[in-house]
Amino acid sequence: MQAFLLCALRSAVVALAAVLILLVASPADAWQTRPSMQAKPNSSDALYGASKKYEGSSEYVHLKYNMGPVLSSNITVHVIWYGTWQLPQQSIILDFISSISAASVSRPSVAGWWSTVRKYTDMTGQNVSGTVQLGKQFNDIHYSHGKGLTRVLIQSVIKTAVTARWRPLPVDQNGGVYLVLTADDVYVQDFCSVCGFHYFTFPSIVGSVLPYAWIGNSKKLCPGTCAYPFAVPDYIPGLKPLKSPNGDAAVDGMVSVIAHEMAEMATDPLANAWFAGNEPSSPVEIADLCQGIYGTGGGGSYTGQMLVGKDGATYNMNGYRRRFLVQWVWNHLVSYCSGPNAVDQFS
Repeated sequence: MQAFLLCALRSAVVALAAVLILLVASPADAWQTRPSMQAKPNSSDALYGASKKYEGSSEYVHLKYNMGPVLSSNITVHVIWYGTWQLPQQSIILDFISSISAASVSRPSVAGWWSTVRKYTDMTGQNVSGTVQLGKQFNDIHYSHGKGLTRVLIQSVIKTAVTARWRPLPVDQNGGVYLVLTADDVYVQDFCSVCGFHYFTFPSIVGSVLPYAWIGNSKKLCPGTCAYPFAVPDYIPGLKPLKSPNGDAAVDGMVSVIAHEMAEMATDPLANAWFAGNEPSSPVEIADLCQGIYGTGGGGSYTGQMLVGKDGATYNMNGYRRRFLVQWVWNHLVSYCSGPNAVDQFS
């Protein structure tokens, strides 16, 4: 799949989705919003649309079902830690994954966010599963394929993990998905133009068809792109980053990209289920349509209304033991972006 060449410069332009669908976009790519030079993306006086309820709503978005499968069986997330990771960094990400099915968490919750993803069905009427559990983990601390990876090499990283002599990951073809998370000293092809992508493995490389996603730690490369709003681009002087909820701006930024890719893997695991656009090789998926929207009023270069804790950290949902900032996703039943912290759902 081809990446958005300028995706890092595009904000969440759902209101202009008709134009977006005509662009050569990748269904597998996530990109983080950069603020506009003219806008005040974190200001409380940003202009809202006609209705605070219909964030990113547009009559021009034609998301459709293309007869492929969704992840209706219980979802198991297997994690590959590529490179050097610290335990506190891993804990943030693992707690987010554990939060997706944590129904007892106070509102607004990560589980409430996933409830929108669950609204998508396959041809038999089966919904995306509400059970997302943490699977096995594999630590590739020796950088088995080097510190510069092409997109195809990501699949080789997965092969290394499932064929390892010591504690290999299972080849899980019943609801298994694989996250390849690269450390901050690893460059992946197109990194910073994209912050993550998802696809499925080729039998010729891995031996099986397995949905997977790559997300990179942007700390040393482009935090202003992939960890916004916890880091800001150098080209906008005076704009202050927000305080991240878990004390690690780059990893907190990764969480939203992981959420983006998880939502799209669940609803379009083989690139033939739920997406907008007429070209299967370059569809726009449910998280792409809401990129950069984190709360009520979001759109354009404004992130929307978010929550601020007593410690000054910004977030928009609660999870298992932690708070997170996660972008919203498209609700095809009502044709607008949805999140658990919307003012009409959480007050």
